[in-house]
Amino acid sequence: MNIQWYPGHMTKAKRMMEENLKLVDVVIEMLDARVPLSSRNPEILKIANNKPRIVVLNKIDLADDFITKKWAAILKEEGAEVVTVNARDGKNMNNVMAAAKIACKEKIERNKARGIINRPIRAMIVGIPNVGKSTFINKLIGKSSAKTGNRPGVTKGKQWLKVKKDFELLDTPGLLWPKFEDQSVGIALALIGSIKEELLDTRELAFHMIDFMRNNYKDRFLEKYNVSDIETKELMEILTEATCLRRLMKAGNIPDTDRMALVLLDEFRNGKFGKITLDRNIEKQDNIDNNEG
Repeated sequence: MNIQWYPGHMTKAKRMMEENLKLVDVVIEMLDARVPLSSRNPEILKIANNKPRIVVLNKIDLADDFITKKWAAILKEEGAEVVTVNARDGKNMNNVMAAAKIACKEKIERNKARGIINRPIRAMIVGIPNVGKSTFINKLIGKSSAKTGNRPGVTKGKQWLKVKKDFELLDTPGLLWPKFEDQSVGIALALIGSIKEELLDTRELAFHMIDFMRNNYKDRFLEKYNVSDIETKELMEILTEATCLRRLMKAGNIPDTDRMALVLLDEFRNGKFGKITLDRNIEKQDNIDNNEG
């Protein structure tokens, strides 16, 4: 599966980010905790290179707790403040403000020395599509000021939002990068819903999901679908059996495997398998560090 997606508005979003960076004190980089490596946009890292940074690992309710802790430790070693949150229910959201004050400590101290007190911290929030930025913002400010949606590309333009009297936030559209050098990254992003469905082969994507589950969370898959054999059967056989067990049949009593593929992907994205992390190979973090230079 060859996944690439870089429509025209991505170029515009990148330019807007570059132009507004000088207006902010800190960059909040939002990642999906299920794919902490795959959801890191190297373009964003280059743009925000010289700014204090907070990394927010969102959707921790859907990610493997043990692996999330490992990723948080690695990201903190980079020098960023790291906060793990579930923006939907507000878990750990109060830690974001505290992290912003720590990240901007030097600037706050300089302002105090010049007699500038209580100047708001200005932050830019960045991330790829569908990592939950709008939900995060709405929870942070306590009202629906940012549009939300379960599809990539909902946030279109620049939005300045006042969170508190001492904290202002600039929202930016979700930004992917021009080319996935590692196709496993594109697949991971497709699985979490960060790439538009019409660009994808849904059945092939479901095959990737099944293969990942049998290699990493076999018991979870069997508990959900109760197929007879997940280890030795071909992926199409497993999908077909799951289709029959769910009684998803077309005319003529033919298994509707395309529909089952969509069901499988939806159930993963909505946490029906439990806490799953796709980016499990922590050592691959070295790759993005090496590619940034």
